[in-house]
Amino acid sequence: MSEHPYSRLTPDHVLDAIEAQGYKCDGRTLALNSYENRVYQIGIEDQQPIIAKFYRPDRWSKEQIKEEHTYCLELAEAEWPVVPPLMSSSGDTLLQYDDFNLALFERKGGRAPELDNLNNLEVLGRSLGRLHAIGAQRPFCERPAIDIQSYGIESSQFLLENNFIPDSLRPAYQSLSRDLIDTVQARFKEVPYSTNRLHGDCHIGNILWRDETPLFVDFDDCRSGPAIQDLWMLFSGERHEQQLQLETVLEGYELFYEFDNRELSLIESLRTLRLMHYSAWLARRWVDPAFPMAFSWFNTERYWAEHILTLREQQAILQEPPLQRLEGNF
Repeated sequence: MSEHPYSRLTPDHVLDAIEAQGYKCDGRTLALNSYENRVYQIGIEDQQPIIAKFYRPDRWSKEQIKEEHTYCLELAEAEWPVVPPLMSSSGDTLLQYDDFNLALFERKGGRAPELDNLNNLEVLGRSLGRLHAIGAQRPFCERPAIDIQSYGIESSQFLLENNFIPDSLRPAYQSLSRDLIDTVQARFKEVPYSTNRLHGDCHIGNILWRDETPLFVDFDDCRSGPAIQDLWMLFSGERHEQQLQLETVLEGYELFYEFDNRELSLIESLRTLRLMHYSAWLARRWVDPAFPMAFSWFNTERYWAEHILTLREQQAILQEPPLQRLEGNF
């Protein structure tokens, strides 16, 4: 088996890449918690450390990465709380070194937001309303969309065609995944939603809470899609709890952008697609040595049995009435 491209990213190689951009490193490197890409905190002489992100080879084209950067710079220009990539002396944000695409960022600290605090949820709602108001000004041209084909159909096909599903569980997974995709397709056809430029992966791990305000990071998965994609991961708990969270988020959101209530019917479909996509993502990355070390519980018979159980539970949830706004909210 050939070496994975990331095997070349030794500490010395990382420092050489940063110094090639005109920085004088002090020798300190700290690998940060990232698996899709490789992200490091780099010490710089007489300056604050910077963050270096080495993009996974062959995942995004240069045009797609540049569009991500342009989006972040547009948000920063509008004073939206994002950490945009730094520009080089030549005005570039996408840098190259030894066949790697990389970008540099200011180091920003923060903690995960407390989502059980309704004030925090309203602030997040306001931020996401502003995000979508800015995003609606123009479409993505290079970035893909969140869709059933790539997240659902291609995910299940990859797992089945590459023999990740154990033989004893294969018929159950094959039948269940087909039924789920049929259900999700029907739900999407029922909801005539508009697409927008999104963060795309808006979970609390990508939000830093600083001085009672959020700072959003990691736009690596920014895509087009329905607005609810950037909201639903903020909701958790029992239905009555999610109802309150929904109302609170949208109270802030609609100060800046109108929300289409019909999109609430897509929440569980989007959750289903995310579950299917996540398992296929782990499988696709299994040749990267970092993944078996970090996700040792993956690709065992127990994992796949539990995954199928989770999908069965999701199938039942899809038959339940979706969240709805309280009467009087239109």
